[in-house]
Amino acid sequence: MSDWTEKYRPSTLSEVRGNDKARGKLKKWAETWEDHRDAAIVHGSPGVGKTSAAHALASDLGWPTIELNASDTRTADVVDRIAGEAAKSGTLTQQKEGEIGRRLVIMDEADNLHGNVDRGGSSAITRIVKDAGQPMVLIANEFYDMSNTLRNACETIEFRDVSARSIVPVLRDICRQEGVEYDDDALKAIADKNSGDLRSAVNDLQAVAETSERLTAADVEVTGDRDNTSGIFDFLDALFKEKDAQGALQESYDVDETPDDMLNWVEDNVPKDYEGAELATAYDFLSNADKWLGRVRASQNYSYWRYAGDNIAAGVAAARTEKKGGWTRYGPPSYWRKLGSSKANRKKRDYIARKIAESDGVSMSTARRDILPFLATMTHHCKNRELTVAMTAKYDLEADHVSFVTGSGKDTNKVQSVVADAEELREKEAVEHSGSAFEGAVRESADDASGVGEDDADEPTDKAEQAEDSEADASKDGKADAEESSDDQAGLQDFF
Repeated sequence: MSDWTEKYRPSTLSEVRGNDKARGKLKKWAETWEDHRDAAIVHGSPGVGKTSAAHALASDLGWPTIELNASDTRTADVVDRIAGEAAKSGTLTQQKEGEIGRRLVIMDEADNLHGNVDRGGSSAITRIVKDAGQPMVLIANEFYDMSNTLRNACETIEFRDVSARSIVPVLRDICRQEGVEYDDDALKAIADKNSGDLRSAVNDLQAVAETSERLTAADVEVTGDRDNTSGIFDFLDALFKEKDAQGALQESYDVDETPDDMLNWVEDNVPKDYEGAELATAYDFLSNADKWLGRVRASQNYSYWRYAGDNIAAGVAAARTEKKGGWTRYGPPSYWRKLGSSKANRKKRDYIARKIAESDGVSMSTARRDILPFLATMTHHCKNRELTVAMTAKYDLEADHVSFVTGSGKDTNKVQSVVADAEELREKEAVEHSGSAFEGAVRESADDASGVGEDDADEPTDKAEQAEDSEADASKDGKADAEESSDDQAGLQDFF
């Protein structure tokens, strides 16, 4: 039986389910490309139809496609040679005499390029999209994993998760074409289980249809329970210590992890049990698995997953030459921890930059690039305590923000005392700034009570006296303002 996700891939944009607004924006981008010549970033969760929409667009417009994969194109030289050549208009066949035809360059997994890690691949892509002579669509799951420069150089189109209500008609149509009998509740159960991911819903439909004469909700529930019978830690224990190649492969079928995630788990934990020649052999198998996963990403042919799974499970188990025992502390992939840590730090950085931008009237970019590093140097480890307190009060920072800027632990007594003193400083300044307003109100009330301005005969005298009082008050207030301004400037000079 052929892969239904490929067999029923939309051939036109109108067949792409959901995301009407995004589809309209993508079509308008293509039709007006000659006017702006920008590349487009199509981003959203896996399985929502991003790549399918790009191919359907090309089909609608009669453009040939060239599909590249960023995961396999990870250095500047390779990007320039492959993507750069694909984006040149001079290599195209002519549709009419003297006219160069259009073709669509589609780069999948474009969020898998990360600057220096990929030896210039990200900057090379940015350079190419700016100079491309052909329309380019970059497909990404994680929009903010792409460089800011690349994002700013492209038009962005977001594809949102497909609702269960939009998935059901697709499943119903496939069942009709495949001659599969079904209960409506079964299709609804599949759609609910995979709400947002149309591709996974079609895969589940095919899996259930292969084992049942008529689809029922009970069939869907049994399949879901089966997929969660084994946890990842039990699988790692069986893989590294207990099962042979065949047993490990069977065990992997019941693990609720994609091959990509399973590879990350095994790669990070195998050195805890293997060593020497068996570790080297295990990594050879994992390397083969990574190649197969690269083919999946490049071709969107998910039947290759089985070969990746064979290498991850059976291969690593076969690499074991000695009996393993005891208890091993397995942990999640360090790659995930680094991503999580990086994301948390970016949020803190952007929060502080926003506070600086609002207070100082600068852009977020200037706050991040110019001011924040300056503050970090001056307040390193809170050594200049007075300055650190002033900074914390000025930008209304909390302990974890102070910790981020100064490099000190947020739970240390030093940081906690800085935050407490900054709070007192803000309260003190609030009271001082409110004092003049209260004084003005009291003086106005006193003047009203004394009947000033009621006697017309005394008006000139009263006005003269008021003028003198106003001059005196103005002089007094001006002096106070000057002193306050001087103090503020002195504080700013110390601060910056």
